Amino acid sequence: MKAIVYQKFGTTEVLQIVEQPKPAFKSDQVLIKVKAFSINPMDWKIRKGEMTLMSGSKFPKYTGADFAGIVEDIGPSVTGFKKGDEVFGVVKNIMKEGASAEYVVLTSSLIWKKPADISFAQAAAIPIVGTAAMTALEKMGTIDAQTNILINGATGGFGMFLLQLLKQRGANVTAVTSSKGMAFAKKWGANPVIDYARENVLTSKATYDIVIDLSGKMGYKNARQIMKPKALFLNPTPKPIEIPLSLFKNLFTSQKHIVMLSSPSTKYTAILLGALKNGLEIEVNKKFPFAGYKEAYEYAEQGGYIGKVVVEIS
Repeated sequence: MKAIVYQKFGTTEVLQIVEQPKPAFKSDQVLIKVKAFSINPMDWKIRKGEMTLMSGSKFPKYTGADFAGIVEDIGPSVTGFKKGDEVFGVVKNIMKEGASAEYVVLTSSLIWKKPADISFAQAAAIPIVGTAAMTALEKMGTIDAQTNILINGATGGFGMFLLQLLKQRGANVTAVTSSKGMAFAKKWGANPVIDYARENVLTSKATYDIVIDLSGKMGYKNARQIMKPKALFLNPTPKPIEIPLSLFKNLFTSQKHIVMLSSPSTKYTAILLGALKNGLEIEVNKKFPFAGYKEAYEYAEQGGYIGKVVVEIS
């Protein structure tokens, strides 16, 4: 089979397609023919060597975490799935494994049946950002129409899920996005919507109970200017040093810096599938063929697009 690997840290130029044996599977595992995998910021953070404390420096390394495909075969102890099922899922350890291959093997706890009314590309976009959005909701605690929430960088994959999940819960959300993202932010439930090129949210008079920075550009220090005295700052893209520092600083301030670390689960996925039935949309901004994988990663790393970027395997 063909798989994308890299033998050293670096730009997209270190990525290469290699031939590997089709993976063997154990009694509790499922062999899946991959039809699509999505691109997430963690992919290039690991590849650039920014996460070596967690990823290590042993090569080869792989890329791609969430995917969708068709069950090719199952181990004898697997229940709930059969050959031919359309599924989506996520690799167990994104620091060590990858889904950017023609076949993947996982335990059945890491895959779920794909709804018939969404494409493989849309399904592949669910696990990582959907889980992150669910984690954010849990960190927010009890929210209602009186809770003022600001989402900075609101129309990428993460924001796409979070905005719509908050809308389904009746939350009061302000979104900061680009001019081309404004219509999407409004459709997905934000009001008001701020064009960051025209207005600096940090200089506004509005203050918020919860600020979540999906762009990674605002930071807790800046966000404190627009946070209420007992507000939360949710940080889904922490630098390694911020994890212990936030815990220490939170002992001395009522404006809490909450580092988010998320892990896919059947509980979260069930809620996300329920949200899909209630109208949650999945916007795939651009699809690339497997042979165009370098172009796909280069496009994704530039940012500024709406929704998710997906690579399809024919």
